[in-house]
Amino acid sequence: MECVTKITDNDTVFRYRLGGDVLKKRALILLTVFLFSMGIAPLVAYYVEYKEQYYRLYHLHYIQYPDDTMENIHWLEMALKAEFANPIYAVAVIENEIQYEKYRYLFMMHLNLKMIEQYLFLGNKWNKRAAYFYNAPFKAQNLKSLETAETCYRTALIYWKDATEWAEKAQARRFRFVNLERIQFWQDEAGRIERKELNYEKTINRELAAIQKVREAFEHMP
Repeated sequence: MECVTKITDNDTVFRYRLGGDVLKKRALILLTVFLFSMGIAPLVAYYVEYKEQYYRLYHLHYIQYPDDTMENIHWLEMALKAEFANPIYAVAVIENEIQYEKYRYLFMMHLNLKMIEQYLFLGNKWNKRAAYFYNAPFKAQNLKSLETAETCYRTALIYWKDATEWAEKAQARRFRFVNLERIQFWQDEAGRIERKELNYEKTINRELAAIQKVREAFEHMP
């Protein structure tokens, strides 16, 4: 709870545009400072440099507390920015250059999808599904909570745009008969995006519309 309070108190973090780069940089700085202050980052027992290493630090928690989610966001963001390891250390078996090219596209797509999931987890912690009359005394707090949830969802939209672009590259015609068995799930994700079976934009826009309705209900409270 503390980490999100610190972030939401900084209005500049949430005054972002859908370009995304400024928001990502500011969020990464705040996350890094927080993680070091909590003693999380120094616990890494080996030198982390490559995407594959940062990705292994990402993990799901049984109960997704905000601190856990933001830790994952930190590792995933670092993975997005890092270089790829030598193909010998890839998550999949790489035997030639065309396999390695598809592998890189799928990896980037998957990282962006994981970022979306984490920001949705985070947004759901602050999303108010209804404006009950007995919440009127806490109107300001609830509106602030909705603002935080909306910010998380809009941030997820940025990563969705990136995910679809990487998925499109991975689905190029020249990769039709290139199969990477160890990351078959990632290939399935790319296929689902192409067929529009996986569409986070639709899901997020539905959540944003719901937030607006609840916000209006709170604003009309005395």
